[in-house]
Amino acid sequence: MAGQSTLVKELREKTGAGILDCQKALQESANDIDKAIDYLRQKGLAAAQKKAGRETNEGTISAYIHSGNRIGVLVEVNCETDFVARNEEFQTFVKDLALQIAASNPSFVKREDVPSELIEKEKKIYLAQAKEMGKPETAWPKIVEGKLEKFYQESCLLEQAFIKDPGVSIKDLVAQKIAKIGENISIRRFTRYQLGQA
Repeated sequence: MAGQSTLVKELREKTGAGILDCQKALQESANDIDKAIDYLRQKGLAAAQKKAGRETNEGTISAYIHSGNRIGVLVEVNCETDFVARNEEFQTFVKDLALQIAASNPSFVKREDVPSELIEKEKKIYLAQAKEMGKPETAWPKIVEGKLEKFYQESCLLEQAFIKDPGVSIKDLVAQKIAKIGENISIRRFTRYQLGQA
């Protein structure tokens, strides 16, 4: 049983989940830590979806200035209560997002924010590229779709891989924080400044 408590402790350190959730995850995954982490992530996503409709009128604005003072970021992240807004875990999460924005330079928060005219313009470019590659016409729509997905992953903050853990997208990270903190969280907006760029 000592082995079980060690596994629970390790899983708690890696995920921040509660003791009972960790015990259940290990039980469901035959004490395989990686499978238990996946189980908890899926559970977290389900919990986050339940909270997604709740109002987020509190939160914080965080600023990050990269060393050398050439890149600066302002990001607004909302939550449900002032209590959570002042919570250290929430504050750290917001700072991580500011760092992510500085490093990965997204243009939009989510794919729904991308103007339709920009999407159409990108699709035309991808279609021309598919033709240039000499691919059969039947493959063109799939190529365009694949390139558009890559565009979203590069341009939309929620679609990006988290720089501190590339196996997790920012969207999944938000869901994990919602599950752990117990409140809905939404990334409202951000601005990234780079010296000499408009």
